[in-house]
Amino acid sequence: MPKEKIFCANCQHCIVIRQYESEPDRYVLRVKCLKKKWVKRSGEEKLYKFFTVARRIMDDCEYYTESGELFPYIKNLRKELPIKDEIYSTKDV
Repeated sequence: MPKEKIFCANCQHCIVIRQYESEPDRYVLRVKCLKKKWVKRSGEEKLYKFFTVARRIMDDCEYYTESGELFPYIKNLRKELPIKDEIYSTKDV
């Protein structure tokens, strides 16, 4: 029986961070794993675009800590996430 895939967005270690653009008051949202499970071949930590987090899956993760009921959450996340990067400004706050 095949094992279910792990949706990183439903893990407590998957967090949203601000990544600042060339201007210090402008940023985009990115997602990272607090346990550093997403790394590039160079060893550098990989950040994912916020709007793609619902598609980020892994076959196995020893640190996976479920945040809640998976399918209502993922379905809603896919529906509610923006379809492209949005640039935010700290001046708007």
